[in-house]
Amino acid sequence: MHLEIVTPEEMGRVDRAAIADGPLAGYCLMRHAGAAVAGEILARYAEAEGVFVLCGPGNNGGDGYVVARLLAERGLRVRVFAEAKPVASGDVSRALEDCPVEAEPFTAFQPTRGWIVVDALFGAGLKRPLEGRAAEIVARVSSSGLPVVAIDLPSGVCGVSGKPLGAALSAEVTVTFFRKKPGHLLVPGRQMCGDLVVADIGIADSALDTVGGALWENQPALWREAVPKPCISAHKYSRGHVAVISGGATSTGAARLAARAAARAGAGAVTMLSPTNALSINAMHLTSIMLRKADTVGELQAFLAHRLPSGVVLGPGAGTGERTRSFARALLHQANDASGLVFDADALTAFSDKPDMFFGMIKGSAAQVVLTPHEGEFSRLFPGLEDAPAISKVQRAREAARRSGATIVLKGPDTIVAAPDGRGAINANATPHLATAGSGDVLSGIAASLLAQGMPAFEAACAAVWIHAECGRSFGPGLIAEDLPEMLPKVLQGLA
Repeated sequence: MHLEIVTPEEMGRVDRAAIADGPLAGYCLMRHAGAAVAGEILARYAEAEGVFVLCGPGNNGGDGYVVARLLAERGLRVRVFAEAKPVASGDVSRALEDCPVEAEPFTAFQPTRGWIVVDALFGAGLKRPLEGRAAEIVARVSSSGLPVVAIDLPSGVCGVSGKPLGAALSAEVTVTFFRKKPGHLLVPGRQMCGDLVVADIGIADSALDTVGGALWENQPALWREAVPKPCISAHKYSRGHVAVISGGATSTGAARLAARAAARAGAGAVTMLSPTNALSINAMHLTSIMLRKADTVGELQAFLAHRLPSGVVLGPGAGTGERTRSFARALLHQANDASGLVFDADALTAFSDKPDMFFGMIKGSAAQVVLTPHEGEFSRLFPGLEDAPAISKVQRAREAARRSGATIVLKGPDTIVAAPDGRGAINANATPHLATAGSGDVLSGIAASLLAQGMPAFEAACAAVWIHAECGRSFGPGLIAEDLPEMLPKVLQGLA
């Protein structure tokens, strides 16, 4: 599996490099693309009564003409619809000339039961909402209920953000080429693509050298080599020591979820740092996890100096007041380059009124820092980077990482991990069963555990996100947050 993700603009550069380097001409690439789509149609819809092919004026339409020709040559009933002919020269014109099926105007399109639709209108490079006849035919197809096979990306979906730009199609199958685009993995584009097929059309992997991209699909191959492997001589502290800071008497559960997750994810020792009023409550629920009083910054600093934890979680149930802010300052100030700090939940909200001060402390710290906001926390901590149609989630996370100096985990069904150096990953194995209270606290514990065991921040965050989602997928319906740590041994064993 290829993990690299390219933007539509980068894919254009890849195409041009492949053509320039030879031996593939532009029309050759178009014929290969059309053949890949036609092959999927013949494999999946051999019993269809006919195929409508909707062609746009650009290269996506050229792919459609190739599909129409190949299906007609195989004896299928094919009708082609196009609003305007392509320019007089070029690959699209050659594809039209070679197509034996005469194109009809969009106004002649009438959905017919038993037929399928090939969407060759506009691919991943679309930058503006569909208008006029194109918008009308998209609406007609959408209301027809006919199966849609999209070429590259369903028309109307932005290839950069995965968001509909207005009227947009949803496909049963989408066939793209060479590598996935962000719009294939970002929600809602991911659902609108249906089954996604990435076809090899003859472009060499070396063509990626022309784009220098740093965006990947988050899969184990991206970070597996960095996963810690205990040696036979390991002891509990050499396997990583994680400290989790608990909130007060009525807010202890979130920290315990993080602590149990940290232990299950491989940390050799986990200590809960608890205020006095919550000590007895935490003690009733903890067995293998150690417990220590920490009401003040001085007590926290003494613990850090004496026990030297290599990973710390601050935020779950911690409260948004001065205790949390002062603890964050102490953690960042006292950290060394072997320290991994995960700030989540209340620790993020505590600095929402002074984000620049928080970011300055992060950039001045020796620690590896991971921030794990959901959309609400993100918008409070990073004003001006709120979700908007014109910007992708990847762009927002990357800018937040640059601004903060931390690795960002922007959570959601398409969680983004972004590093300050520009690297990014899109996670695609999440399940809606993870949308349950406490799930994010477990994620924080997993990330801190991997940091404590020596994984670099970007790789640890990517691994934590994927492992967390895989635990949810493995458990399935009925999942509550307490179930997630108990699924970790199974998922980790699978990785090994």
